[in-house]
Amino acid sequence: MLKTPLHKFHLEYNAKMVDFTGWEMPMMYAGIRDEHQQVRSSGGVFDVSHMGRVKVQGRHARKLLERLCTRRITDMQAGQCRYSLVCNEQGGVRDDVLVYRLDDDDFLVVVNASNRTKLLEHFEQVRAADELKVKIEDQTESTAMVAVQGPKVMELVSSFSKEIPSLKRYRFTVKNLLVMKVIVSRTGYTGEDGIEAILPAGAVNMALKLILKDVDMTQAQALIKPAGLGARDTLRLEAGMPLYGHELGEEICALSCGVDFAIKMDKHEAERGERFVGQDALEKIIAAGGPAERIVGLSFEGQRTPRAGNTVLADGKQIGAVTSGCLSPTLGHPIAMALVDSQHTEIGSTLTVDTGRAQLEGTIVPMPFYKAPKPDAKPVATA
Repeated sequence: MLKTPLHKFHLEYNAKMVDFTGWEMPMMYAGIRDEHQQVRSSGGVFDVSHMGRVKVQGRHARKLLERLCTRRITDMQAGQCRYSLVCNEQGGVRDDVLVYRLDDDDFLVVVNASNRTKLLEHFEQVRAADELKVKIEDQTESTAMVAVQGPKVMELVSSFSKEIPSLKRYRFTVKNLLVMKVIVSRTGYTGEDGIEAILPAGAVNMALKLILKDVDMTQAQALIKPAGLGARDTLRLEAGMPLYGHELGEEICALSCGVDFAIKMDKHEAERGERFVGQDALEKIIAAGGPAERIVGLSFEGQRTPRAGNTVLADGKQIGAVTSGCLSPTLGHPIAMALVDSQHTEIGSTLTVDTGRAQLEGTIVPMPFYKAPKPDAKPVATA
């Protein structure tokens, strides 16, 4: 298995390591629930170096990314991040990505670990087919990526930078830390405030020590503690964020995933000829009345929890399946996302989930299930 540059750090903090898409990654340290609540109440640090980081640079970089991404790229500003999908020709989702614009023709694309190889091949195929002058460089193993998330994270960040806390969401800055450049973005995958930092692989341990030099992560009430993939999953589910292989996939229509904001197909773009891969298929689906299925949020009473793959029923008839589910540590009851027939998506209606052992009644609710409170406000439970 591949190891991230922070592998030794994980072992020092007694992480339970697992194989995650070919990477040896920490599932948890003290426990998923504890780490989840630490992030919601204060702050947690995640190693996300397994995520792919691909540099796209050159005269036709924008043109290539306009072809690959479902969202506009040309109108991005330097220092801006943009969430997008990458589709296949049928309108299914190859991956969801985060695009960073460093300069006019200089971009960084962050992709899911499980999709890095296939996306690199896809990027190259589109580049070659359109004869574009672009350099595509996989920087995953030469760099590291760390996420620090939680309501008190900016308190820590402000102790060594005044610029970063002033960044707007989905903006980034490039900082010089000693002899290295660090990309710091106001992004994350937990529903909390925080940052994600990309830096050279050989420097990440030193940088982490500098950032956390005044934090004793072994204390019960520590400002920041390490958190693993388990807590990252429950946090993103509460925040209603899709996960590839669950709410997103090659066989799932991009219009079904609940991220319509990341798909732009207006007339102006069509006239300019900047059509992304899969756009023809999605336009046909819209013309035919829309996708057959959509992602919904389900809220349950009690403690029995639906899991991915469980059948969803309406009036005794199968209409879909659960894509993700957990007992929400923040809300105290089970929540789930499910891909169901589009005619069964009305907020407030009831659907049944068959777990194989029991049938659970769930109410369709708006997502996200949880919204992080503003400073000095109470948490907002939407489900």
